[in-house]
Amino acid sequence: MVPFLCSLPSLLPVKNVRAPLSDDLKTDLLRNFNTPAELKQVHAHLVKTNTPLSILPLTRVGLVSALTPSFTYARQIFSHVKEPEHFVWNYCLKTFSESDSPVNAILLFYQLRQFDVLPDTFTCSFVLKSCTTVLDLSSGKFVHGYVEKLGFKFNLFLQNMIVNLYAMCGEINDARLLFEKMSQRDVVTWNIMITQLIRRGDIVEANELFRRMPERNVRSWTAMISGYVQRGKPKEAVKLFMEMEEMGMKPNEVTIVAVLAACADLGALDLGRRVHEYLKLSGFRRNVRVSNTLIDMYVKCGCLEDARRVFDEMEERTIFTWSAMIQGFAIHGLAKEALRNFYKMIKIGVKPNGVTFIGLLHACSHMGWVDEGRRFFYSMTTEYGIIPHIEHYGCMVDLLSRAGLLGEAYEFIMNMPIKPNGVVWGALLGGCRVHKNISLAEEATRHLGQLDPLNDGYYVVLSNIYAEAERWEDVIRVRKLMRNQGVKKTPGWSSITVDGMVHEFVAGDETHPQAEGIFRMWEQLLGEMKLKGYVPNTSVVLLDIEEKEKEKFLNRHSEKLALTFGLMNTPPGTPIRIMKNLRVCEDCHAAFKLISEIVNREIVVRDRNRFHYFKGGLCSCREYW
Repeated sequence: MVPFLCSLPSLLPVKNVRAPLSDDLKTDLLRNFNTPAELKQVHAHLVKTNTPLSILPLTRVGLVSALTPSFTYARQIFSHVKEPEHFVWNYCLKTFSESDSPVNAILLFYQLRQFDVLPDTFTCSFVLKSCTTVLDLSSGKFVHGYVEKLGFKFNLFLQNMIVNLYAMCGEINDARLLFEKMSQRDVVTWNIMITQLIRRGDIVEANELFRRMPERNVRSWTAMISGYVQRGKPKEAVKLFMEMEEMGMKPNEVTIVAVLAACADLGALDLGRRVHEYLKLSGFRRNVRVSNTLIDMYVKCGCLEDARRVFDEMEERTIFTWSAMIQGFAIHGLAKEALRNFYKMIKIGVKPNGVTFIGLLHACSHMGWVDEGRRFFYSMTTEYGIIPHIEHYGCMVDLLSRAGLLGEAYEFIMNMPIKPNGVVWGALLGGCRVHKNISLAEEATRHLGQLDPLNDGYYVVLSNIYAEAERWEDVIRVRKLMRNQGVKKTPGWSSITVDGMVHEFVAGDETHPQAEGIFRMWEQLLGEMKLKGYVPNTSVVLLDIEEKEKEKFLNRHSEKLALTFGLMNTPPGTPIRIMKNLRVCEDCHAAFKLISEIVNREIVVRDRNRFHYFKGGLCSCREYW
């Protein structure tokens, strides 16, 4: 072996060689040199002692020399050993691609091409990975060109990476074109396209590809189930999960999280409990994210004790775990429990985040604890260094508005350091309805008309405020405005799950197979309620019609139909759980309190704002809702 050091006097003049090193220092430096200068010192020692260069850790030589002027120096070292040069550079590319600076892999690739070091399939894969991470489509196309030029286009792994890169960089049409032209595809190819279509919100096209797949794995099913949940289609997610079960495919942790989220949205408690049993057998319960989602599912299905049990059994808890429980207590009207958990969390050293304070502010809002809510809001910044977001401002406006402090709520909005959104003005509008402040309601609606002109809820609230004041001309004006702007009122519905099947009802629904029986049973309940002093609250029917027609309209509210159906089709003594997409009305609220006493049942209603637990003639909200 001919040492080349002597032929490179300009790179390492002899006069710069340091004093002799001890044996320990030589060994340490040989293994751990970190700079080109230290590499040259090691190299000089090897030449002086006539030691083969192959003893050098060549991958380290590449790492310390890449992207530096010593790049050519390292290449000459490689030329004097038997180790293939591209193996070392591929190692460097892989290391860079997995580092915090993946762009270095791209820079090294350009440097290698400048010195005519030909890439192989591994080279391309590491650089494509970096291009995808930093979304560098231009460099990715450059690598794609080499894949085609060097005959690597039949490498399925590289083709999949290229399709993924184009889609990740927003070129979904090019990705789809490459996908369709591929001579071969595997399940990974299909999964990439489905995932990227879902990410872009094209769930319909993703489902079409899913149905075309010749073979599906758990990732395929999970991608579609998660996609449906993300796009607000929990029914489709649950249906697909059941289809997955029928195919004998076992879910993984990600599937479980998606399905539990769908159960939470639907209130599908039976399926949620069945998934929980599967978790106990599979061992997934140790996954903190799974347990957190399980807590959220039980909270949103009205089973707070089950959520608390999951919480208590967890070996590890994150801030998301604590926040989920605090939020759960809040929407169930257990503000004291929410605050008690917060102080317990602080005591053991868990630092709150913005989500934690949303739960705390909700708890105060539902109980009318204005002073406590103010303290929590200002402590976010002063004690915990958390800058309030728009959600926190919305919670404060809701807190003040519910409590009747409408003037203070309006001033709060006017002094916000960020621009108020529709949720903030909507919270004020809701308070105006409760406290019958027409002028401020009109002001809030004026802003809402600019911020969220197609949201029917705001027009309906204003129309209802006018109707309660019997300003029927204004009611007609608002409804005409809705028609002119193409805004349609969202129909109210209520659902109840019996034997795993979800039954949905709308107001006046006569289409259900048991409709006649439901109406007969309601008349019986109505008779017993009137014996206990029930008087229909027709003021909630905001229509200019006769009183008898108003009563008939009241009796066909969707939540009453769902409740009656549940009483008919579930065993005596079992809880009735109802989901409603809008706010429960005052008359239904009064009726449900009486019915819970008459039938001796617990009735749980989740409406748009919170949970109501009716039991023994009382409600958990204590009439503050």
